[in-house]
Amino acid sequence: MAAEPEVLDELHRLRARVPQLTGALAASADGLVLAHDTPGVEPDGLAALTAAALGVAVRLADATGQGDFRELLVRGVHGYVATYAAGASAVLTLLAQDRVNVGRLHLEGRRSGTRIGELVDAATARGEPVAPARAPAKSASTPARTRTARGATGSRASTTPTPNTPTTSES
Repeated sequence: MAAEPEVLDELHRLRARVPQLTGALAASADGLVLAHDTPGVEPDGLAALTAAALGVAVRLADATGQGDFRELLVRGVHGYVATYAAGASAVLTLLAQDRVNVGRLHLEGRRSGTRIGELVDAATARGEPVAPARAPAKSASTPARTRTARGATGSRASTTPTPNTPTTSES
């Protein structure tokens, strides 16, 4: 993705503005890493967990009549995980220490989510893939699967790959 360096720059600027951040990740809504600054945390796993949490959050907001997904906050004993919508097809996930000012976290997370969304949406409008290309599956005997994912705004997207192609939407 051509916007990847710009997205990574935004993640670095965000971490400079909020020193209590311990990690920042931009991912597609279906769990593919776009850019990350997550020392000590495996980015692919975090992106996959973000996609799972996003799916639940989108359904929860919809089922309760709260409208399109905007953000999700999880507080653990040692800190926070905050996820923000970033345009039509991406999300921003932030990891923060327990002593972070949550209001500041939301303010800066929302701003960066908006900026990252603009970058990703512009790249998508130019016809660029949303996430970096993945290598095809190693086994040719693996049956093709249909994946359905909900985007950050709650819209459904479905891809049906042909055999021997990746099961992601960038193919």
